[in-house]
Amino acid sequence: MTTFINFALAQNMLMPIGKTPSIDAATRKPDDRPSLGSNGFSSTSHYMLCRRRRATATSRHNEISIPYRKGLMKAVAIKDIRPTQLTHGLREIRRKTQFYKSLSGQDLKMAIAEKPVPLVLGPDEQPFAIDHHHVATALRRAGIDTMPAVLVADLSRLSYQDFWLLMDNNRWTYPYNSAGQRKSFADIPEHVWDLEDDVFRSLAASVRDAGGYEKTTVPLEEFRWADFFRTCLPNPETEDEFLAVQRKAIELAKSKAAAGLPGFLGKVPG
Repeated sequence: MTTFINFALAQNMLMPIGKTPSIDAATRKPDDRPSLGSNGFSSTSHYMLCRRRRATATSRHNEISIPYRKGLMKAVAIKDIRPTQLTHGLREIRRKTQFYKSLSGQDLKMAIAEKPVPLVLGPDEQPFAIDHHHVATALRRAGIDTMPAVLVADLSRLSYQDFWLLMDNNRWTYPYNSAGQRKSFADIPEHVWDLEDDVFRSLAASVRDAGGYEKTTVPLEEFRWADFFRTCLPNPETEDEFLAVQRKAIELAKSKAAAGLPGFLGKVPG
């Protein structure tokens, strides 16, 4: 059983060590079917997934046990948070890590409290993040072990198979690798910091921050922009190449080619 910590009691635990759903069908790739069985899992991958999940569930350390209720903010150990995607953007994580390391005291506590991770409880009451994977990873890199969390749904009574099928149906998971290829749910790593680097995820975030498009409440927004840039732009391998591609991406984001994406700010000729 996963144990959550009362957020008020956990404030002092949020300091670094050593320092005082629904989107349109365009998200799915119709010509890229899951490499799974007819029920969403291969028998082998599902068996191994179940064994790994159950083994992890038995190794939880003792913490302050507080009932976890929907909508109530708590704190959860970052090491216990399970990811629901295969990739993240390392450039974005490094930027966020530097930001958290630059803060201390109440400023740090407030910055952490502003980004609670939305969770869905899965089988064995394991907490699965449906957003803020970058934030969780950055906090861990900054030496912070816990972060605030808010429960979105409790699916802990479902089997692993039904859990992932419902997560997929609600667009709460994105099992695509950095090449845009769909993979098995069993391929999703155990920890949020173990995800594969996707430079186009970082590109999508940097374009948004530069005003190329606006943030919306559409689930998986950055993934859709990342996949759009992936099909139109070369893969940058150096920092100079990234900056050059970023300038092109900002222009592309406001072109009519991006008109169907969430947060589009350009003008389409009528």
